[in-house]
Parts: sequence; C-alpha cells; structure tokens
Amino acid sequence: MKKKAAPQAALVKVPTLLPVENSFTEVLHLIQSARQRAYQAVNSELVSLYWQVGEYISRKLDSAEWGDAVVDELAHFLARTQPGLRGFARPNLFRMRQFYETYRGNKIVSALLRQLPWTHNLLILSYSKRAEEREFYIRLTIREKWSSRELERQLRAALFERTVLSPPKVSALVRQSHPEAVNIFKDAYSLEFLGLAETHSEADLHGALLRNLGRFLTELGSDFCFVGSEYPIQVGGQDFALDLLFFHRGLNCLVAIELKATRFEPEHLGKLNFYIEALDRDYRKPHENPAIGLLLCATKDSEVVKYALSRSLSPAMIAEYKTRLPDKKLLQAKLHEFYQLLAPAEEREEKPGTTPRKRKKI
Repeated sequence: MKKKAAPQAALVKVPTLLPVENSFTEVLHLIQSARQRAYQAVNSELVSLYWQVGEYISRKLDSAEWGDAVVDELAHFLARTQPGLRGFARPNLFRMRQFYETYRGNKIVSALLRQLPWTHNLLILSYSKRAEEREFYIRLTIREKWSSRELERQLRAALFERTVLSPPKVSALVRQSHPEAVNIFKDAYSLEFLGLAETHSEADLHGALLRNLGRFLTELGSDFCFVGSEYPIQVGGQDFALDLLFFHRGLNCLVAIELKATRFEPEHLGKLNFYIEALDRDYRKPHENPAIGLLLCATKDSEVVKYALSRSLSPAMIAEYKTRLPDKKLLQAKLHEFYQLLAPAEEREEKPGTTPRKRKKI
C-alpha cells in the first residue's frame, strides 16, 4: 500500500575538512579519549571516597562511639578547616552512610557503583526500595550510558516495575533466533516526551517520533541506529513503505517498526510479517542476522497478543506505547502483590482485619 511520506528527520551538515586536517582528527581522538579516561578515574575515586567516609561514619555510629550530633560536628569541622571543600554537609554525610550500608553486603553490585557518577547513585538510592531494583537500574544505566536526566525519567516511569510485571511479548521464533531480544525490547514504551494529544492519528505519532528521534532512540536503547522513515520496499511490481527501519548493533540485524495508533488486532501481524520477509530476502546483507519486527500499538489485550503469537512463525514482537507516564505508586503496589504471591505461604503478610492462619505442628 502506498503512503504519503512523513516528515524526514533533520539532517546535520558536517563541515568539510581540508586533507591535512583529516590527520589532525587522530590527535583530537587521543585528547578526547584521555579526557574520558581522566573523568572516569576521578569519578571512581570520588565514589570510593564517599564509600569510605560512609563506612567510617557507619562504624562509629554502630559502635555507639558517635551520636548523630557528632556527625554535625564533623560537617562543621570540615567546612571550617577546608573552606573550598563541597559536598560534605550533614545531609551528604548521612547519604554516604546510607550508600555504604545499602550495598556493603553485595560485593558484585558494590564494584559496579564506581562506574556511575555520584549523582546517578543518589538517584537510584532515592527512588529504589528493593535490592534487585537498585541492581536493575545500576546495570541498565551502565549499559545504556544514561544521563542523570534520563535515569530519573526511567525511574519516574517505573521501568523496573513494568519490566517485572509485563515482560516483552515476543514470538517463539524471536526467542530461538534472538534470545537476547527479551532483555532489549520492552512490553511498553514511554513516549510522553512527544506531547501527543489523547486522540491522535498514526501520522501524528509518526511525525512526532521523527521530530524527537534522538529521545526515541534513547527510549529504544543505545544499540539502535536509525536507518529510515517510510522506508521504500518493492516486491513484484508494487511499492510499499515501512513506517520505521532501525538496525541493532548488538543483535546485528534490521528492526522493522510498524506503528498503530489504535488497539492491536491480529491482522496487523500480517503486514509486519510481510515487511520482515521482504527485508530478509532483498535487503539483509550476508553478514547480518535475520530481521525482526516490532508492532507498536496504542493499546493491546495481553490475551489476544498471546494467541496471535503462539503459532506465529515470524520473528515479531508486540508492544504498546504510553503518551503519559504511568502511576508509579500503583505499579509499586501491584509489584508488592506479585512478590507476595511468589513468597512462601509462611512469609506472606496477613491482610488487615483477617485472622492469622494457624500453622501445623510438625
């Protein structure tokens, strides 16, 4: 089916370099690499310092050698003797103590902390309540190289809760051909940054994604590379246009994305499967893995999706997009219920107003 071309992403004009200047870029790369290594080294030392200070304060307080008032005196002492020193006020000193006490029992995670800036660590510490949640955000932030702003956005969007409660919906073929895809794709994508109205068309969605392509790529993941919009595909004597085409470096494959500003319907898969087949036959390069497809819908019924994918022989996935950030407290409550169901019966909390169950004597 022919479609009207959607607005293209703006092209950035790259300045032309003189022949001799091309060799200068190698020196520039050396400088930039050295700066990055220096920044990482300084950050690692700074986080290590905060850890050590937190450990020192924790031990003093636990042994009753110090009281909370002594921490105040320490903050005043540092401010008086080191006038240019910043970051060691009373609240920060107690955060260092909390930082140490939170992670001291987990050697693997504590080693990862030094790969993140202190601001990132504080955000994760402030928003996350569970150990597995903190580890989830630590590892994902390192992998995706999120800025502090993007990390806070993902925390507010309750990515951990959504990932646990609603794992990505993928076909059996995707699990077989691309097992890593389950850890890369999501069941729902937060697109609140598009500013779409409650009622919008597919063209509205498509255009907004192109205007916010950088942020959309961040939401997709760091290994996604944009290939084209309304990507032309020719089969037989007919011309078709794929909504969005990406390449994933980690999976080494093309990723076809079809947009639906409506509820998912089983017949939507047929069109996506057609595009995936065309990409594999006529566009995939010899060194690339088979293409996969993502159907991005406004809403979906999980049971309908389950039936639609159960016998599908195509490497397809179905996800929905959200134009508003989810209610984090509601998702946390659902996650708590989920963990309660998984816990052994004797560890489950009794509901208020109910009589505790009697345990059988052995």
